Amino acid sequence: MHRAVFVAHNGPVSAGQLRWAAILAAGPQAVLGGLTAAQAGGLRGFPGRPVHVLLPAACRRGSLPPGALVHRTVTLTDRDVLAVGQPRRTLPARSIVDAAQWASGDQEARAIIAAAFQQRLVAADDLHQVVNRLPRAHRRQLILATAADAAGGSHSLAELDFLGLIRRAGLPEPTRQKVRHDSAGRRRHLDAYFEQWGVHVDIDGGQHLDPRAWWADMRRQNALWVDGDRLLRFPAWAIRAKPDEIITQLRAALQAAGWPG
Repeated sequence: MHRAVFVAHNGPVSAGQLRWAAILAAGPQAVLGGLTAAQAGGLRGFPGRPVHVLLPAACRRGSLPPGALVHRTVTLTDRDVLAVGQPRRTLPARSIVDAAQWASGDQEARAIIAAAFQQRLVAADDLHQVVNRLPRAHRRQLILATAADAAGGSHSLAELDFLGLIRRAGLPEPTRQKVRHDSAGRRRHLDAYFEQWGVHVDIDGGQHLDPRAWWADMRRQNALWVDGDRLLRFPAWAIRAKPDEIITQLRAALQAAGWPG
């Protein structure tokens, strides 16, 4: 696969073997970092290339295999590196912070952080501790703000965008991912729930186009209506493309339910 790195079969090279090749080529001080380390720890939903390798700033290295990308850091302690398992990688909180730093843009950084919380890989305190150890971290304020919102229940990029939208519009802030029971006794997680006025907002991602998911959504919607709540549904793309329409409808629903604003 690379100078002094061999694969002992002639089949396709797996993602795990690509990670190993990058680490072996980079040397004994190298660890998997960023999105690659997060994916090795269970993060789903993002492309697997390139393979991100993290090295101490003073460490020298040779060439790397195609598809491997090296990052350097002056802060890499035992608190940031997983003590078990091979190849070595950074712990989830450090991995997510680095992935957000190295992302191609702010939207991708926010999506990574939201996904890490939604998939229960990190906690807000862990991310804060990592950022405090990296005072010059790129996107520091964005990481902290997104982590705070994700910890509060905004578990997708669309939900984060929706939260920013209602804040800018001066609307009351909803409870997010609130657990409640419908009329049949089933547990429901509400994307955004204006509890005082009984207004629920559901944000539909691409998975809602699947017929089975669509029926599940309709069944949940009917159960909420039976209980007397108002339910608004918005597709994820409309949060970014039609913000004025969303705010107009949401404001009207809240006022109809008794909000004095």
